[in-house]
Amino acid sequence: MKTLDIIVPVYNEEDCLEEMFSRLCRVKNSLVGIVDIRFLFVNDGSKDKSEEILRGFAQNNPYVKVVNFVRNFGHQVAVTAGINLTDADYAVIIDADLQDPPELIVDMYNKAQEGFDIVYGKRLKREKETAFKKVTAFGFYRVLNFLCNLNIPKDTGDFRLITRNVIDVLKNMPEHNRFIRGMVPWTGFKSAPIEFDREERFAGETHYPLKAMFKLATNAIFSFSTKPLKMINYLACVLVVCALYSLIRLNMISATILFCTALQLFATGIVGAYIGRIYEEALARPLYIIKDKYNIGE
Repeated sequence: MKTLDIIVPVYNEEDCLEEMFSRLCRVKNSLVGIVDIRFLFVNDGSKDKSEEILRGFAQNNPYVKVVNFVRNFGHQVAVTAGINLTDADYAVIIDADLQDPPELIVDMYNKAQEGFDIVYGKRLKREKETAFKKVTAFGFYRVLNFLCNLNIPKDTGDFRLITRNVIDVLKNMPEHNRFIRGMVPWTGFKSAPIEFDREERFAGETHYPLKAMFKLATNAIFSFSTKPLKMINYLACVLVVCALYSLIRLNMISATILFCTALQLFATGIVGAYIGRIYEEALARPLYIIKDKYNIGE
């Protein structure tokens, strides 16, 4: 029988885990005899009772696998650990906050049987999210696809099913600044969407504040595009035009100098971002450190 691991990154989700586990069990029961489902929880250094709750799941259920990090390494790294540790034929990535419905996994699996290696959840509506977040989410993928030579599906997250073919490729992509929802379509395997309305969090607060979203966005752009570097050439042309204009209009010299300096600093920042990523890769530090794990073989 084929196997499917449901990878669930967890960070301070004690209020969601019992409900999440209950709904995952219903998904497992609905596919009994069709595919063998296991749960793979990756605890990303939670400071609440998440580790204790997950340990109880694993001790009472042999199909529950748990990995505990020594500290918080970040959502994308937690997902990566799950991908690296799975030995299943299929894997589903889903967050623990229940904004993405676990019940949709059944539809994803059935869709994969039509010959798709990637089945991703496409959001139609985003319940109880601020207008700012909806607008930035709408613009993010459109800007990203403009900058990148890659077709990343719009209005999607990490919620998706991938086959062994995709899993094996992702395991051989060791970069530190990770953007999973870009790395998956980069593999080029056949994909299909499953549409759904995204719910509000079951409990607790979001772990993706503005700072975290900005970091994810910069990782996405700098990991999949060199266009920002090419834009520096265009900025250089702007500087030349401004300099010539200031020679004609002497009263504009001070403003022009400030403007040109700002553009130069902006260009330096872009170059620095790429150099910083080269430095991080050169250090070759491990992506994560595991403290302990349950129901996972060596």
